[in-house]
Amino acid sequence: MQHATPLIAMIVAGLVLAFVFSALAVRLRVSPLVGYVLAGVVVGPFTPGYVADQGLANQLAELGVILLMFGVGLHFSVKDLMSVRRVAIPGALVQIAVATLLGMGLGQMMGWSLAGGMVFGLALSVASTVVLLRAIQTRNLLDTERGRIAVGWLIVEDLVMVLALVLLPAFVAGADAGTSIGVTLLVTIAKVAGFIAFMLIVGRRLVPTILHRVAHSGSRELFRLAVLAIALGVAYGAAKLFGVSFALGAFFAGMILAESPLSQRAAEETLPMRDAFAVLFFVSVGMLFNPSIVLTDPLPLLATLLIILVGKSAAAYAIVVAFGRPRRTAFTIAVSLAQIGEFSFILAALGTYLGVLADDARDLILAGAIISILINPLLFTAVGRFSRKMESPAEAAAVDAAEADSRTSGHAVVIGYGHVGSLVAAGLIEKGERPKIVEVQSDADNLPDPDKAELVIGNAANPQMLAKAGLKDARLLFVAIPQTFEAGQIVEQARAMNPSLRIVARAYSDAEVDYLLSRGADRAIMGEKEIAKRMIEQARAVK
Repeated sequence: MQHATPLIAMIVAGLVLAFVFSALAVRLRVSPLVGYVLAGVVVGPFTPGYVADQGLANQLAELGVILLMFGVGLHFSVKDLMSVRRVAIPGALVQIAVATLLGMGLGQMMGWSLAGGMVFGLALSVASTVVLLRAIQTRNLLDTERGRIAVGWLIVEDLVMVLALVLLPAFVAGADAGTSIGVTLLVTIAKVAGFIAFMLIVGRRLVPTILHRVAHSGSRELFRLAVLAIALGVAYGAAKLFGVSFALGAFFAGMILAESPLSQRAAEETLPMRDAFAVLFFVSVGMLFNPSIVLTDPLPLLATLLIILVGKSAAAYAIVVAFGRPRRTAFTIAVSLAQIGEFSFILAALGTYLGVLADDARDLILAGAIISILINPLLFTAVGRFSRKMESPAEAAAVDAAEADSRTSGHAVVIGYGHVGSLVAAGLIEKGERPKIVEVQSDADNLPDPDKAELVIGNAANPQMLAKAGLKDARLLFVAIPQTFEAGQIVEQARAMNPSLRIVARAYSDAEVDYLLSRGADRAIMGEKEIAKRMIEQARAVK
């Protein structure tokens, strides 16, 4: 039996090298995306040694794009966008237009086609979701006005890019066929409208119903399989039945699923699969990159970086200030957008596939992404200091006060809503508190009313769930789940997120008490010991 097939070799080489380079990137405190792309460069045709099969890489990348877009749809929030719509919607649209025009201008100077210049400009106009969210979460800005505007801005950018992914193939097909581009675009828009109508009328009812019934089966594996089947099935069906892209189908599958109470669980259960194929997508993009462009075309690369780091950031800063927001907010938005990432890679790959994007344009996009992601943390640090120096004491105090008020502070978090967790939550509610409850099952028995407690559906061992529960600003954490090893993970992550947090955990033995205390719990309570103490107290009271 043959053990080394091209498919297995591609997956193994891609994942192993991606791990090595991303581990190094994390050690250097930069985004692991850089490591994934560099892994692709190593197994690509432009570097010596092993060369992976590009055809297989492209097919795996297509799956990666589907699952990436499904994740974008899962995290799409109309509520987040509407809360900052007056700034985010016009701001993002103007910033995209400015960056696209600058990219098209550079394209004309380089002798590229108009369509190629437009794809190049669009790729430079959209920031990386992964990099931006990591940057604002690290600085505890997610719940501030600055963070909400940045997230809303990102949502608008994502929507525009989804539209570009749908219309670009139609635009190129119309031009190649010699038919009216307007007619081709109208046909495409009609197909998209038909698909959207189908998803809103049928998918909106069918998808949540299927997931709800599968969740009630109690099988975690079946639930995970159902979510993946919906993501891939809707994407494939959209392409085959409606003639729209895989990306749009996957995005709408995620968006419909996001309306379900099970959305957090769906996101959590599919995360390993989404991450694995996303890594292979970034590796496949890296395989297309010719690193020699850094030496052969230094001036075009410098111009590309200026568009990413200065051009679109300056436009974003001016727009935010024009809408009357503080300069600190404007600087934060500007530096958040001073990088490009996954959508840029998707557009570059699509433009290459359609034959409208020149190879050197693609290489400039990839080089610009790697360098801008490396530089972005340094820009955040520099701008943070610079923006405060520009503020008057009164302006700085006003911004600090507004951000302090916008964060949820001093609340209690309960992990698990079983017998113990429900009693803890009931006791907190009785004392007039509104705790945040993190629970895996959305249909757990006797959940409190939403006005009495906030429910977060998902596994608390996932740091994103702890962040969603506002752990950085909490004062109390009750870990009431019976799984001690998982509880220890939660305690350790919680302590790292909030060193001043008081943590009380549940244990079943002296060894478990010692383990939880070693992880960072302030107190670990063993039921048997507490029962014994109460029995002795009651016996003494009788005497």
